[in-house]
Amino acid sequence: MSLTFMYITNQPKVAQLAEQNGVDWIFVDLELNGKVERQGHLDTVISRHTMHDVSRVRSVLKHAKLLVRLNPIHSGSAYEVKEAISRGADILMLPYYKTVEEVERFIELVEGRVKVCLLCETREAVECMPDVLRLTGIDYIHIGLNDLHLSYQQNFLFEPLTNGLVEAIVTQIHEAGIPYGFGGIARIGEGHIPAEKIIAEHKRLGSSLVILSRSFCHLGSVEKITANQAQLFQEGVWRIRAYEQQLESMPSEWFELNRLILTRDVQAITSDRQQKKGIFS
Repeated sequence: MSLTFMYITNQPKVAQLAEQNGVDWIFVDLELNGKVERQGHLDTVISRHTMHDVSRVRSVLKHAKLLVRLNPIHSGSAYEVKEAISRGADILMLPYYKTVEEVERFIELVEGRVKVCLLCETREAVECMPDVLRLTGIDYIHIGLNDLHLSYQQNFLFEPLTNGLVEAIVTQIHEAGIPYGFGGIARIGEGHIPAEKIIAEHKRLGSSLVILSRSFCHLGSVEKITANQAQLFQEGVWRIRAYEQQLESMPSEWFELNRLILTRDVQAITSDRQQKKGIFS
């Protein structure tokens, strides 16, 4: 089964390009509450999307699903849910939850009108996962590696993937029969860890959801997409799909070897960062 690709953008032209080249879900990101405090020191994009962007992107989509990430549960959650649904969201994502009660509240607010996707990205979310999985009304669960590694006070976002944490989480979700995924991927051959090593872990762990990360294609606010940008996007998606096909014929021993190499590489990066932190602290 091929991965479901998500791409984060509030730009209608970029959304069209992504949809035309096989992206399954266009991702409008409204989450702001607390995010700067958590991730402001990292090389991550903090989106400044608005509710109006939900309407703008919805108006150009023909078949891709529109996912909208809202803020964590707060006093304005009822309004955000109602407004995002009225503007055409197909899937609503709840980020940074820490309790079963927050998930229950979100499901109640959605009322089955659209699909619900949870973003598991805190230590508390991991700890309450068995109770969360007993709830009805959860359609997808994505594991957010950026905030998750921060929650565990780790140095590199792929540490949860190689220390057994992600595998322990997805094993529970798999048993509950809910589709799941984790993190994001760059282009084939690119990234701190080459994308193909991460894609192989998606396959080994039965993941079906992934975000095409910022480094996949640097398309921000654009008035006009150039032919070169369009070709870059198209080739990037095609190469991942081709690699997925290659993985179909790989034996289980190959995936285990990939896991070991990935673990070694992540440990090397983590060790290097710890040493640099010690030097400059």
